[in-house]
Amino acid sequence: MKIQPYLEKLESSKQFKEFQGKNPKAYFSAGFFVLDFETKKNVHQIDFFIPKSKKIATFMLDSKVELKIADGTNNTTPKRIEGSINLDLDILKGIVEDEMKNNMVTTKLQKIIAVLQNLDGKLIWNLNCITTDMGVIKVHVDDATHSVLKFEKINLFDIVKKL
Repeated sequence: MKIQPYLEKLESSKQFKEFQGKNPKAYFSAGFFVLDFETKKNVHQIDFFIPKSKKIATFMLDSKVELKIADGTNNTTPKRIEGSINLDLDILKGIVEDEMKNNMVTTKLQKIIAVLQNLDGKLIWNLNCITTDMGVIKVHVDDATHSVLKFEKINLFDIVKKL
């Protein structure tokens, strides 16, 4: 599934047009997607940063377009996402599974929490994947080249022990 249809749905919605009228300098700053391979209840959100108020406007796009505005960004200003997005949501799973095989990880993916952001001028997919053994796999994928920049497997029980 490409992201473009979600952007088109957003841009044609009444909520977005009203939002843009009130916040003409707001810009696309992140995409947040949950791909749930068990329940098939996926989440698709697009975030816009409002420079004037330093707030994030989140548009949920699954059934109807819904807007929520959150306070502050911890004094960081997210970078603008411009141009086209190359990676489809559907191929993220394949990229992660290939890298899991390369790292001899044999568990199955249950869920991918994907965040698209502009980091240092590059579009990066920051993926947190939950596996059947309650593990977490962190993967960074370059949108332009589809290459894996980072792969890290974390056992959820190790995190719980630290807490």
